[in-house]
Amino acid sequence: MPSELTVHAVCEGGMRYAVAAGEHSFTLDYPLSPGDATAGATPLQTLLGCLAVCSGTTVDLVLRRMQQPVEGLEVRARGQRRDEHPTVLTEIALEFEVRGAGVSGDAVERALKIAEDQLCPVWAMLKPGTPITTSFTITC
Repeated sequence: MPSELTVHAVCEGGMRYAVAAGEHSFTLDYPLSPGDATAGATPLQTLLGCLAVCSGTTVDLVLRRMQQPVEGLEVRARGQRRDEHPTVLTEIALEFEVRGAGVSGDAVERALKIAEDQLCPVWAMLKPGTPITTSFTITC
């Protein structure tokens, strides 16, 4: 049965919003002019962060279920944003750094495929409209 997720966003002036998600809160902001200071991440930066966290936790979980000796995982997400409105992301690159002596490259490739095709909801929502590429390194 589907479940409902909710957030509540309140304008605090300009393009700055206070966002509440259950017991958690954060600030999102958007510069009115390029280079303006912001009081929080922009919505597109937050979207990239959501993809990085969702894909990273999924890959980490799958690798651990494969009994890979993962000691840590980092994800860097880069998005190319078009200049014209709407200023959507036209492509995204995900770079995974998996830490752990003995982690198999084949296992990481399988975990990435499972995350993309089956488990990561943010990736599933974005990929029909935005090309997403991946790369990874394994470090000890």
